[in-house]
Amino acid sequence: MSFTVLGTGKAVPKYVLTNEELSTMVETNDEWITTRTGIKERHICKDETITELTVQAAKNALENAGVTPEQLDLIICSTMRGENITPSQACVIQKEIGATCPAFDVNAACSGFIYALDIADGYFVRKKVKHVLIVSMDNLSNIIDWQDRATCVLFGDGGAAAVLGEGDDLLAINLTAVGNDRVLRIPHGTNSSPFYEHEEQRAVLHMEGNEVYKFAVNAMSTGIKKAVADAGLELSDVDCVIPHQANIRIINASAKNLDIPREKFFCNVMHYGNTSSGSVPIALDEANRSGVLKKGDIIAMCAFGAGLTTGSCVIRWNKDN
Repeated sequence: MSFTVLGTGKAVPKYVLTNEELSTMVETNDEWITTRTGIKERHICKDETITELTVQAAKNALENAGVTPEQLDLIICSTMRGENITPSQACVIQKEIGATCPAFDVNAACSGFIYALDIADGYFVRKKVKHVLIVSMDNLSNIIDWQDRATCVLFGDGGAAAVLGEGDDLLAINLTAVGNDRVLRIPHGTNSSPFYEHEEQRAVLHMEGNEVYKFAVNAMSTGIKKAVADAGLELSDVDCVIPHQANIRIINASAKNLDIPREKFFCNVMHYGNTSSGSVPIALDEANRSGVLKKGDIIAMCAFGAGLTTGSCVIRWNKDN
């Protein structure tokens, strides 16, 4: 016994920052961004908080699943930084939606949603839960250097949620981590201790783009191949690939390496940019609600992120439209 996906829901900020507007803030332009990333716009928090967004995504997923907060046995929130250092964002969500179950956060950067699925699987296998809510959300606009055109054009805010129930639709799941705090990191920032002697660094994202790109293409290709093989399937059996929406060139290169038709890859990076742990579940929710996913479809999902982490899985879609 593992799980099945009962419902999904997303939440993103109202404000949309286009490439054209971004070009008035930093030396760039729409053509430069689009040709290198595929991104045309991204959602940015102005008056929304991460709590408001996570709660809305949770409520949307619960409604889609037909599950009440009282029925939840566990809440997992994947995020790099919630509203507070403590309590966890998952505990804040629990309070705001009126649930009473255990709740905790997990930080695996952009791979957070897949990591959370794997954790939830363990609870289902041990028969500790009947309903689990996963919320994956990041607010990257407050940890981006808006003067660095190599990074500020890539990211957006937002995320999504999924409600899981008992079932047998997780066919395979794999996680990896290759410890690396050099090519992609966000320092903690200010230290309040009067005894601290190390040099402080700004709490903004630092990334070595070329190294991340090479890691990402390999991670996407090998991750999906392994998950499909572990599920006892062939790549040709996959009906839909929902990849991490980091860069259209990474997605295109992965499709070529896998020899999976590009049209099977669900892409919305042009509208959201990279929303970190929110990326895969936002795409999953849009594929669900747009009717792209049909009951019985085999879905491969894969993500990669700081850590360096990867997560890949294969599920059977068993939800009625």
